[in-house]
Amino acid sequence: MSTSTVLYDHPGPRARVRNAVLSVVFGVGLAALLWWVYAKFDQAGQWEGDLWKPFTEASTWTQFIWPGLRQTLLAAVTGMVLSLTFGILFAVGRLSDHRWVRIPAGAIVEFFRAVPLLIMIFFIFYGVPFLIQGPVSAFWSVVIGLTLYNGSVLAEAFRAGIRSIPTGQAEAAYAVGMRKSQVMQLILVPQAARAMLPVIVSQLVVLLKDTALGYIVAFPELLQRGVNDLSANRGNVVAAAIVVAMIYIVINSMLTTLANWLDRRTRRRAFRIPKQATAPRDDTTVTEPQG
Repeated sequence: MSTSTVLYDHPGPRARVRNAVLSVVFGVGLAALLWWVYAKFDQAGQWEGDLWKPFTEASTWTQFIWPGLRQTLLAAVTGMVLSLTFGILFAVGRLSDHRWVRIPAGAIVEFFRAVPLLIMIFFIFYGVPFLIQGPVSAFWSVVIGLTLYNGSVLAEAFRAGIRSIPTGQAEAAYAVGMRKSQVMQLILVPQAARAMLPVIVSQLVVLLKDTALGYIVAFPELLQRGVNDLSANRGNVVAAAIVVAMIYIVINSMLTTLANWLDRRTRRRAFRIPKQATAPRDDTTVTEPQG
């Protein structure tokens, strides 16, 4: 007799009524909050057409929004690639059998996880030039800071994902003669990436939003160009902030949708059952000689 664990119990009549009531109460409360925000902004004149008119002009998008968005996406994509590489390398390093690799890798990850990203960007831009006797651009100050911080967080995510894989898979790979580097590259890391995909995507979304911290070194990203520079010229800081926030929401939603699509695709590949080979039919008939 097999036993099964119930992970979800369908709500009964009373629970359904309670959930419906709570949903209505929450919806009404949210609508009231939105209406209160709208009314307060209306009293302050933030919905007047003159404040929103600049966003109907092409010059606003070509001179402020698009240049900032382009720099934001460039810094985010570069930081994502470098952070994923950093995370995989240091996750493998933290799982190394050699102490001279494992201990320094762990110290680096823990250090950069503990330092606030804003301080890191500030130090790279203003402090590192004293060490290398040369300037560091605002772009690379932001990208390096994003890589070190988010890469350290992703390293822990990859390490947790690798540790969550049953040890029997690695033992089976070693049994057929695979080296540890091959086991990591071909078996453990791909499965860990698939298992930790929600965490990885969440951290990449954080990375995209953290590009806004580049304002500390005057990096011309979306917040700097779309809010600070635009509102300084047009005097509509609240309207500019709302438009920029909507752009961030759209980009992050697209990133999440892409990650969900990749997750579904990889899961279909992982659980696809190969077609069984069937033996060829022998249509020839043997006739016995008649006596």
